[in-house]
Order: sequence, then C-alpha cells, then structure tokens
Amino acid sequence: SLYVSEYFSQSAQKLSFYSWYGNAKLFHFHVPEDTVLLRWLLQASRGKGPECTNMDITVHFRYGAPPVINPLGTRFPANATVRPSYTISIALSSAVQNTTFVNVTTPAAGDWFIAAHLPEAAGRIEVKGFSTPCPYMFQADMFVLRLTDMPVLEPGVAVPQTVVSPAKPLHVKVFVPKHAAGMWFELRSCVTSEQKACAVRVVLGSITLPQSFQRIVTCMGNVNCSLALDSPPWEKWLQIMVESLGAANASVSVEMLASFTACRPGSTSSFLNFSSLNQSQTGPRPGSAGAAGSSALTTGEASRNASNQRSFCLQNQPVVREDLDVVSVRYRLLNGPSVPVNTLSPTVLLLSLNTGMDSGGSLVVSLLLNKTSVGLANATVVACVSAASPVLSLNATWNCSTAFFQGYPLALSTSSADATLIVLYPQTDDWFLSLQLICPKGQGECNAAEAKVTVFAYLTPCFNDCGPYGQCSLLRRHGYLYAGCSCKAGWGGWSCTDDTKAQSVGLQNLATLLLTLSNLMFLPAIAVAVYRYYLVEASVYTYTMFFSTFYHACDQPGVAVMCIMDYDTLQYCDFLGSVVSIWVTILCMSRVKKILKYVLFVLGTLLIAMSLQLDRRGVWNMMGPCLFALVIMIAAWVHHGVKRKHCYPSSWKRWVFYLLPGITLAFIAISVYAFMETNENYYYTHSIWHVLVACSVAFLLPPRDKHKKPWAWSQKLTCRYQICQNDREELYAVT
Repeated sequence: SLYVSEYFSQSAQKLSFYSWYGNAKLFHFHVPEDTVLLRWLLQASRGKGPECTNMDITVHFRYGAPPVINPLGTRFPANATVRPSYTISIALSSAVQNTTFVNVTTPAAGDWFIAAHLPEAAGRIEVKGFSTPCPYMFQADMFVLRLTDMPVLEPGVAVPQTVVSPAKPLHVKVFVPKHAAGMWFELRSCVTSEQKACAVRVVLGSITLPQSFQRIVTCMGNVNCSLALDSPPWEKWLQIMVESLGAANASVSVEMLASFTACRPGSTSSFLNFSSLNQSQTGPRPGSAGAAGSSALTTGEASRNASNQRSFCLQNQPVVREDLDVVSVRYRLLNGPSVPVNTLSPTVLLLSLNTGMDSGGSLVVSLLLNKTSVGLANATVVACVSAASPVLSLNATWNCSTAFFQGYPLALSTSSADATLIVLYPQTDDWFLSLQLICPKGQGECNAAEAKVTVFAYLTPCFNDCGPYGQCSLLRRHGYLYAGCSCKAGWGGWSCTDDTKAQSVGLQNLATLLLTLSNLMFLPAIAVAVYRYYLVEASVYTYTMFFSTFYHACDQPGVAVMCIMDYDTLQYCDFLGSVVSIWVTILCMSRVKKILKYVLFVLGTLLIAMSLQLDRRGVWNMMGPCLFALVIMIAAWVHHGVKRKHCYPSSWKRWVFYLLPGITLAFIAISVYAFMETNENYYYTHSIWHVLVACSVAFLLPPRDKHKKPWAWSQKLTCRYQICQNDREELYAVT
C-alpha cells in the first residue's frame, strides 16, 4: 500500500478568559478521504512577564460542527440536545511552552473543529493601558496519513485480501448507495500463513468525536463471522479495517463480502408539486379552476400511493430548502405543512445541511399533531431526527439510532400534541426526519388510521434570537461563519435562558437610576462655575452631564433602556465630554491669561476628539491630556510663585478647604474607576465615580477674579439706566 502524509496548519490565536462562546478560539480543518491516521499537534505558550501565572487551557474537539461547550455550567434552553464534546486540558505551569499530541485512527473524512479557551473570566473591568495582560497563545496543526490505493469492495462480490502483519492492518472501503436499508458484512475463509487458528478483529466505520459508533467484531478460528448494520450512511464511503491478532510475523488471508438491502421509497410528490414553489403554503386561492384540478389530481395520486404503501419501506415527502441569510434556512414542504403519517412505513423528510456553512447555527424542528385525525385513539406518533441516513425501524423498537449515529427522538399523542427539538451546531450532513404511527397492542383498528402532523423546520443563527436579555453575534474564523449569544443583565446559558444570576426588573431600574441620576452631581460644579464667571467651563460640564446621563440610559443591559440617538454617538460624546471636562478644569486652575487659556481649550478639545476616534478606550486618551494640563498648571503656579515671591496659591485656607479635598476626591475616583469596577458592581462603582469626579471639580475650581463683583441680578437689570442718570446729574451740577 502507498501512504501519503499531509500537513495542515493555521496561525496561532491569542486565548481569552471565557465568559461566552465568542471567547473560545476556533480552528477549522478538513480531513481528506481515505485517511487512516490523524495527528493533532497542539502548541500552547505564554508570555514571560511577572503578570503571567500558571494556567490550564481547555481544548475541545468535534467532528462535523463546532463543539458545544458549557464551561460555566449554565442551563441550556428547553428541548435542546446537548452532547458533551471531547475535551483535554493543557497545563502551563513552570514551562513557558507545552506541546501535546492527539492521535485519531481511521478518522471520519470531512470537517473537524477545535475550540480552545482559558478558565472563566474574573469579571473585572480593566482599563486599557493600566495593566498589561499576559498573552496566552495557542496553535493547532494537523498531520494526516492517507492511503492512496485503498481497495474497494463491490457489493455482492467476495474479494480475497491479505493482512500482512499485526503491525499493518488492512484497510478497505465500500460505497453505501442511497436508499440502503441495511448492510451485511461477512468475513470468511480465514487462513493464516502458519496454519494456526485465525484471529482477526474487524472495525467498521470511522471515528467521530465526541462520540464514536464504530462497530467491532472479533473473529476467532475458521468460522465465518458477520455483522449486520441497519440504516448505514447513504452516499458515503464506509471504511473497514481488519487487524490480525495472531503472531507478529504471520499473515492472514480472508475473503470479505459486503451486500446491501435495498429500500424501495414511495413518494407523494409529482410534477404538480413544483407549481407550489411560487405559491404560499396555504395553496392556491379557493374557487379557482387550478385549485380544483390540483386537488382532484392530488387525491387520485394519494389513493394510488395508499394502494401500494405496503410495498414501500418509506414515504418520501418533498422538501425545498430556502436560504434566507447567513446560517439561516427555512424548509418548505411542497404538499403543505401537514404530512400524513401511518403505521405501514415511516414518512421521511430530507433536511439538507451539507453546504459546509450550516453547522454554525441551530436546527429547530417543531411538530404539531392534528387531534382531529380519524382513528387515532391511544396511538402515538414517533419521530426521529438523524444525520446521514433515516431511521427505518420505528415501528419495531422505537429505537432512534442508525448504524453510526444516535438520533434525537420525539413523540406526539392526543395528550401531548406538540414537540420541539433544538439541535445546537448540527454537523454538516443530510439530516432526516422520520415519522411513524405506533398503535398500542390489541387495537387493530388503529392500523388503518392516519395522523396529520404539521412540521416546521428551520435553521437559525441563534435560537429565539437569544431572547430579550441576549445579543446574537455572528462570529468568523477565516471563511467560516458561526453564531453565539452574548448575555446581559446577569442572564446566562447558550441562548441566554438561564436566570440563576439574573437581575430583577427592580434591580435593573435601580442600576439605571444610579448611573443616570448620579450625573446630576455636576449641578453644583456648574453652579460654582457660573457663580465665578467660568462660563465656558460651565458649558463643558453641562455637555458632559447631559450626554453621560443619556449614554448610561442607553447602555443598560436589561429592559430599563432609553436611547435618544445612536448608541455609538452617545458613547463618543460621553467619552469626549469626560476628558474635555478634566482638561478645562486643570487649565482653569493654572490661571493663565484668558487668550492663552481659550486657545488651549480649543486646541486640546480638537486633539482629544482625534485621539478618541483612534482608540476610544485607551487610557492615554485621558491620561495624556491630564498630564499635559498638569505640566502647564505646575509651570504657571511656579511662575506666579516666583513673581510674587511666595507660595502659590498663597492662602492656607485655599489648600485645606478646597485643593486638598478636591485632589483627594479625584484620586479616589481614579482608583475606583481603574481598580474596583467589575461586571457585577459596575452600576454603583461607576455611579460613585460620577459623584466623586463632579464633587472634585466643584472643589478644584479657582475663585473668581478680584475685580469681578458677584452676580447681582436685580442690579444688573437696572444698572445701565442708573449710571446714565447719575452721569447726567453730575454734568448738570458742574455746568
């Protein structure tokens, strides 16, 4: 045999602490056909700084679709099917780098996915630039060993083969045709080169993680051994591996025979069904000639199908796949939303999910039983959703499994007339919905009954659009798209349906009120600025108070939300007002000349607006203007002190009652903002930040100029007339 090794690699990704599926880094590989060995090379590394600590990296594997993971232990939505992924842990302790190998023999051909992430996020809100997070990197490479001349078994033809040695197993393959109800594999004429008892192990199928359904049979002696498979995967190559269990140097000669049981499908479709493609599912308008003709022909065809039902192993229902958007598909039944279900043979619907871009969403199948169906009595409609091939033996054991796949069962009855199934990240394949009517024992009249079941099937990026407390986000890894839910207001889970830590509506209202009304503490600062004739500064504080209030009213995660304009605009204006407020306050404290002060006001505001556009959350957008303004203020104070030959400000009362309290409040505010905020306490720690900053501004504003008198509104309104009158009287007296 000729083996070819191939190597596939993807660029390394920086890992994140886990809070939702978007934090997991996804790797997507394609395993070629006839692969007999797959080896993953997993490389994890971390930085060398003191902030880097020991860390465990969790890696998940899955065949056919991204792995469904639940590191936080939250609840999944009702009716969702969850099968845990295959998981390993990579430890980064004393070593800076860790290399791990994972081997998979006879892997299934197709898409394979790897997801890696760090442990649960601490929830602390870190200001960008205040701390340097440790970089944890992860890279996955794939090596495959592929057999280029794998022998092919022809159905019904016995093929002699030889297993050279136990170290070199024999690999063959057989193609499973469509509508194969069963497969029979037989191994016979087993002879060893040393004329000893024959001992071989036969493995049918390929490994698929997290669950593998390989069928293994051990053959001992010269007795023929066989294995029967129900519902093998349609239109796929099935790998068969034969291993020798004998002596190391002994070869084994065997004959292999594979045969299939054909399934004759019945169909209620005809060329008339395609006319409904341009019509709604309610059918043509009543009373029209076309409607009457179609109804008559459909009834006649249904009667012909009923007479031949006993010779069919399944009844096909035509389904049209309608692509709506990215990872969004709707399935339309050409014969209407209701399908007939009887006891003779299962009704099968094909749900195609084989484009390679459908595995990143959620497949939803909803069934509704028409209770008015004739003769149902205590009968049950059993349904099964499976991949690769349909389940054709529902009437026997109710077993919802095929040869290499465990399906998802559903049941309908007159007491429970509806059922829903949610398949999270369905694997890339043709999916089938099988339905059959099962009658209780001793009720022969039920055998002639026919149930009407309404079927709704669709593929959606996020089930229920993540609900009212979640946001459905479309994620991308190279050219592959998949979706995930980002939850808020304490809600969690795959579809944001877990309310274990959810905030109540009252708490949401309280959070909104705290974050918005705390901005009213700028009113004292505005009043002080106006009283001291700092009108430009008062205008900036008013701007900051307004946009901070409405930004936080729009930024709330729950139901207490009000947005007066676009969210991004409100956020930008809030950040701009906050930084400019600090800028103008420190410049006002420097007591430079007015013309210079206003030039610095405008120039600094323009530069701050530019820097915020480049990086809105960068710490230097706030620290840069603050430090530069402090340099200007210190230089101005030194200049005033040298000029007056004493400390500036000279009054100890100014230092004790204004500057020191204002500086203390500012430092406390910065400490709360930079080191204490978390996702849980954000609504009150950030409110404290608002209060402290506004109060510090009121303390730090310098007194008004000595030549300016206090505001006296009654005198201001009549001042001009009185001055004019006094001047005239004085002139008259002189004359």
